[in-house]
Order: sequence, then C-alpha cells, then structure tokens
Amino acid sequence: MYIKQLYTGCISEAAYYIESNGEAVVIDPLRDIEEYIELAASRDAVIKYIFETHFHADFVSGHLDLSKKTGAPIVYGPETKTSFPVHIAKDGEIFSLGNISFKVMHTPGHTIESSCYLLKDENGKDHAIFTGDTLFVGDVGRPDLSSGNMSKEELAGIMYDTIQQKILPLADDVLVYPAHGAGSSCGKNLGPDTFSTIGEEKQNNYALQPQSKDEFIAAITDGLEDAPKYFSINAQINKEGYDSLDKIKTKGLTPLTVEAFKNKMKEDVIVVDTRHADIFTEGFIPGSIFIGLEGRFAEWAGSILSFDKSILLVTEKGKEEETVIRLARVGFSTIEGFLKGSFDAWQKAGEKVDMIITIEADELAMDIPHDPNLQVVDVRKEIEYADGHVKAAINMPLADMTDMAMIAGFEETQNLYLHCGGGYRSVIACSLLKKQGLHNIKNIAGGWAKIKEETRIKTEKDASVLN
Repeated sequence: MYIKQLYTGCISEAAYYIESNGEAVVIDPLRDIEEYIELAASRDAVIKYIFETHFHADFVSGHLDLSKKTGAPIVYGPETKTSFPVHIAKDGEIFSLGNISFKVMHTPGHTIESSCYLLKDENGKDHAIFTGDTLFVGDVGRPDLSSGNMSKEELAGIMYDTIQQKILPLADDVLVYPAHGAGSSCGKNLGPDTFSTIGEEKQNNYALQPQSKDEFIAAITDGLEDAPKYFSINAQINKEGYDSLDKIKTKGLTPLTVEAFKNKMKEDVIVVDTRHADIFTEGFIPGSIFIGLEGRFAEWAGSILSFDKSILLVTEKGKEEETVIRLARVGFSTIEGFLKGSFDAWQKAGEKVDMIITIEADELAMDIPHDPNLQVVDVRKEIEYADGHVKAAINMPLADMTDMAMIAGFEETQNLYLHCGGGYRSVIACSLLKKQGLHNIKNIAGGWAKIKEETRIKTEKDASVLN
C-alpha cells in the first residue's frame, strides 16, 4: 500500500494518490492533472477510480479531465446530482483497490453530498479516512456554502449527527487525511498540520468535544466570515462541467506583441499583472490589476476578478503557464494571451506606464502630524483590523474593494496611505484604486507588522468585534 498527499500551499488543498498492487485511486484532484498521471506511470500503476468528497467551492477539480485521459470513473457519494456521468455510491459501498479497499461513508453537513472514504488495509483493518471538508485538523467544514435552501444552522445540525454517528465511533489510531490545511476558507479554525489521527482530533478538535447539538451548532456557526465570492461559481462549475485545461492553455498561452496587446485592451478586458509586488510598484501598464504569484494568487484572483470578462496577462518571463493554470484552478477560462517580452517590451516600445509610490512605516509616522488630508486605509480583514490598527484608519477589506460605492467615497483631495499585514494585499488594493482613477496613493512597505515594530504611531483596538 502506498499513500501520497499532494499538497498545494497557495490554495491550502490536499489531493491524494493511493495505490495497491498496481491499481491507484486519486482523491479530490486539482484541475492540472499531469502530476497524477505521471506518478501512476512512474510506478507502473493504473488509475482505477477518481473519488470526489463533495462539490468543491474553493477550486475547480480535475475529475473530468482525469477521467477522460485515464478512463477511470468519477465516484461521488449519495445525494449527488451532476450534469455529467458519475458513479453515485451508496452509503457503505465498498470499492476494492489491489489488496486494499475503501468504504464510502456519507457524511453530510458541509454539503449534502459530502462523503468520506475509509481505507481498509490488506487485513481489513481501518487504516485511514479521507475526510474532504467534513473533518479538518482542528475543525470541521463550514455549513454555510452550498446545499439548496437549507440554513447554516440546519446543516450544522446535520454535521453534528455525522460527527456523532460516523466519525467519533472510529478507532483512535485511524489516520485523518483532510482536503485542506491552514489558510483555507472552507473552515474557520484549521490547524497547521495537514494530517492527524482520530484520537488526536477527539482530544484537540473543538467540534469533537462532548456537547449538545445546540452547543455544537453555536460553536461551528459563530464567527464565520463571509465565504469568498467565487466559491458559489466554482461549486457550480464542478457540478455542471467545464472546458478542458488543455483548451484553456492553448488560448491563454498565446504570445501577444505590444501592438496586439494594445488592440485587445480596447475591448472589455482585464489586464492582470502577476509579477512580484516589489517589481510591479516600480512600473506597470496603466489600468492593470496586480495579483502576484508570490501570494495566495488564485484565491485573490477569484475574489477580485470578474468571471465574465476576458483576461490579458503580464507575467515574469517563464511564468506564463503557471499563471494560466493557477487561474484555471479557480474557474477562469477566458484568458486571451500574455504580453510577449513582459513589461520590458511595453517600456521599450515607449508606451505609457504607471507606478505606485512605496514608503517605509517611519515616513508614515512623520507625515501623519503634518498632512490634514492624510487618510490611512487598512485593507486587512475586519478581525485583523479590530485586533489593532492605526488610530482613525479606515478599514476597507481587500475582498470588498470591488464595490465601487466604497471607493467612490474617497475625495480627490485625500492622500491615501494603504497598508495590509505584510505588504502583498495593499499592492493589490493600490492597483484597484489606480484603475478607478485615484492617484494620491502611497503603499506602506511591510504593512501593519512594520508599523507596530518600527513606529510609535497611535493605535487602538475594537473590542466590540473581538468579544
């Protein structure tokens, strides 16, 4: 028996490859499937099944492309309804794989169709459970994403029954392999590890402690932040199907000359620049939106960009394919090509450029007492802002900055000083404001971390949010 976790840090996602006696199964594959095919080939194995734990909301699965290329059937649990052929397993159904087997466990709560796959070893002993978004390390899946007309409280009640009837009876030594780790928005309190055991979760996971159903419902629904805006779109794509990644890459990897790029910019398109933040701020195509590959790129792309507009790319040379793949992972399919020669070609052609002024935290400290038009804009999440912020700073979470009504509230006379936690999100925010015609902007290098460490700027907390 061979188990390999394939973890993708930028979206905190874990896919799994399990093999026995030349037969393999892939669980919750990403859209870029070559790694699974190459892994099976390198081990002289055949992919026999593709198991899906539920309709993922935070990424587009590779189930369709992987099935087409391998012939392996796609397996979902009970209550699944799709627009393409799948095997809908019964609760308790057994799938053999070489000398081992998997038992399907219908575990609704995160979504109605959510299911886990219990791996039994060569001796028939429970060895590991692949929990999808039902059970995480330190948490359970949020109950407010996608299951018809049911409320989050109703789904949380169903999750309680799932935990009591399906998860807690498992032996303490059963390994737990979830679909996500820390940083995922599919839960609210995910731990730093990417696997665990049932015993460790019984001891440490707040959702698995002895409690009434009402207490459980309150615990897992309290403090839930709004789900990223693209989650419902991705869940729908996973349910209804999509264009192949090969087709998206063929179009998205079209090199465009400066002139061709300019002509396409006359259409209703979005220019996305994925170079490093430090490089982007020094010069970029006016009107382009920064989302650097060095951060949680796919998550912010899904949260900020429109899915009904075409995309043009400016990337670091050699990063074009990576960019297209990472956009496709969260459902973007209308990528029209990239700027050949990157931003250097644009500059050499003598085209107009824009830039973002970046200053150190101590310069902000010097400017605050002397500029009556200075306004600090904190683009961190509300909970981050509440835990400590510059006095009189406006909180405008980055995820909300596509709301033009919010941006319209700024005055042309204001000098806006933007910061986030460490400097990545604030550059995205600056590019969004620049695109809307606001140019009295400065970006604070190092963000809140540097403001706290290196200045004596007055700060405050918002106890009403923290309590």
